[in-house]
Amino acid sequence: MAIAVDVVEGLAAKFAALLPHLDERQRRLALGAEARSLGHGGIKAVAEAAGVSAVTVSAGVAELESGGEPLRRARAPGGGRKSVSETDPGVVEALLGLVEPGSRGDPESPLRWTTLSLRNLAAALGRAGHKVSAPTVARLLREEHFSLQGNAKAAEGRQHPDRDAQFRYISGQASAQMAAGQPVISVDAKKKENVGNFKNGGREWRPRGEPERVNVYDFIDKELGKVTPYGVYDIAADVGWVSVGTDHDTAAFAVQTIRTWWQKAGQPAYPSASRLLICADGGGSNGYRTRLWKTELAALAEQTGLEITVCHFPPGTSKWNKIEHRLFSHISMNWRGRPLTSHEVIVSLIGSTRTRTGLTVATELDPGQYPKGIKISDQEMRDLEQSRRLRRHDWHPEWNYCLTGPETAMTAVSSHQRVITLQALSVLRSEAGPVVPPVRRLVFVLRSSAASPGRASSVHWPG
Repeated sequence: MAIAVDVVEGLAAKFAALLPHLDERQRRLALGAEARSLGHGGIKAVAEAAGVSAVTVSAGVAELESGGEPLRRARAPGGGRKSVSETDPGVVEALLGLVEPGSRGDPESPLRWTTLSLRNLAAALGRAGHKVSAPTVARLLREEHFSLQGNAKAAEGRQHPDRDAQFRYISGQASAQMAAGQPVISVDAKKKENVGNFKNGGREWRPRGEPERVNVYDFIDKELGKVTPYGVYDIAADVGWVSVGTDHDTAAFAVQTIRTWWQKAGQPAYPSASRLLICADGGGSNGYRTRLWKTELAALAEQTGLEITVCHFPPGTSKWNKIEHRLFSHISMNWRGRPLTSHEVIVSLIGSTRTRTGLTVATELDPGQYPKGIKISDQEMRDLEQSRRLRRHDWHPEWNYCLTGPETAMTAVSSHQRVITLQALSVLRSEAGPVVPPVRRLVFVLRSSAASPGRASSVHWPG
């Protein structure tokens, strides 16, 4: 029996709208179901309306009449193209030979100095007789648990055997100082910044399609030059101070920043302070090998009357200095995506840095001149030590030392003693533990009064 023309036209319209949304098996079953409902002549009519072979429609009818369970897949098991790892069993091993760690730069590797992109890997496999495409290479890598990864900053280089012990020593010194109400600061220079309409890393919200226009090239502006922000971070108060220097980053500039901080922020916050602990990196303008750093600090100690103790972090551990992640990181986030067009802009952006934990930052421009190449002679260093103005600690004396003025040096205790308050003793003992270097005796300086003048007593440290 022939199927009416209008029925075939209706089926054609239905199939045109429905079939593009179905996979191969679903189309076959839909066509088979329509043919069964039309009865005799349905297969031919449905094939004509859908524009497919009658064999396809017959297969759909047979699959429906078989009464099998839904396969929940487009093809029967085993159907479709075989995986390349099955048709070419050696392709995976060849691919792993190209991407395994250590193969890059290997003179025996086909990709000695080439970036391991998917196209380069596919081309290298093709030259080895394995014809695969870049998408297939990506699938094989995922199956072998590979992923795109960048470099991870984790290797700190050769570590000093006393690295952790110095950390604990610094912690003990800082805890004792803060417990006694004495200031403890972390200092360092932030990276130099070009001043001008240059790109600054990061992004900020702006109207769509209206990015901040900056210079294409980062050539230094001869008039504005560069700036070096040098920071002082008061650990106990969570307060920062930054001097924006326009000249060289020298030890004289570093100590001048500390001097400015003490005059404008430190002394008002600690009016009765007699000591200052500085935590600094092992290199740069405040490095432990820098003679100018020590002589400038000695001059600062003489000017202020403070006993200045310096504890350096071991080489290669500057990221553990608190100023890095408690001050500098917040400054970088505050000015992200903003060109540092002038000195005034830089000072304003640094000074407006705030955090939810209460960090505040004061800053000012330092236009002073700090020439490089100032040499401190061996004799000057010997004079500094012989006058007792530079006293080195017993524990790693190259990293830990004290600087005082001439008057303080005359009454200073010997280098194997530690002058601390009774209040700080328990903190030092619990924090530093066995890391405290051998100490012959501890001197407790008791506060003097009219009835009882200042006196000292000593006690041996256990162990």
